[in-house]
Amino acid sequence: MNEREPVVLKRPDDLDEATLVARAQDGNLDAFEYLVKAYQGRLFRLAFRMLQDRGDAEDVVQDTLVACWRKLPLLIDVHAFSGWLYQMATNRCLDSLRRRSSHAEVVQEPATLQTTADSSTEPGAGGDPAREAEVSFEMDGLATALLTLPPEQRACWLLREIHERSYAEIATTLKVSEQTVRGRLARARAQLAEKMSPWH
Repeated sequence: MNEREPVVLKRPDDLDEATLVARAQDGNLDAFEYLVKAYQGRLFRLAFRMLQDRGDAEDVVQDTLVACWRKLPLLIDVHAFSGWLYQMATNRCLDSLRRRSSHAEVVQEPATLQTTADSSTEPGAGGDPAREAEVSFEMDGLATALLTLPPEQRACWLLREIHERSYAEIATTLKVSEQTVRGRLARARAQLAEKMSPWH
């Protein structure tokens, strides 16, 4: 018994997420830091792809995590943590885009999208240079095409295709029906397919 107790505190990776969330709700900073490490990269990728601005994306992630810590005791279902966190981040992205809407939107260099990709999807250092160049161009094209989508469609597509959220989770996040989510996704996929046709 004595040997197991420190493991719970020092190795939170041995615990499931719901248990970590419950511990964080009780004020356990180790558990919360573990959750931050698990999610901050994912949240940044979502925010960057939504906003196409590194500074704004970093602000969204920071604001989301601060709000998460403050509101965590109010979360009733610890198993809903992931969707709840994505909802906060997505809503902050949409708010940021609404604030921008009265100004001309500056398109950032789309190549930076590639730097936010999961390492598992990036070309290997010893790969084929021609293939790596092709992938880079595809990423540039996708980043540019994403900017042409209305924010709500962009959010639907990113949450479903990149972050693998369920239709129900996306509907809850965006406060719309699942049917609306499916409709937005269909339109987003059609528009992206048309924009990406030169790569197929």
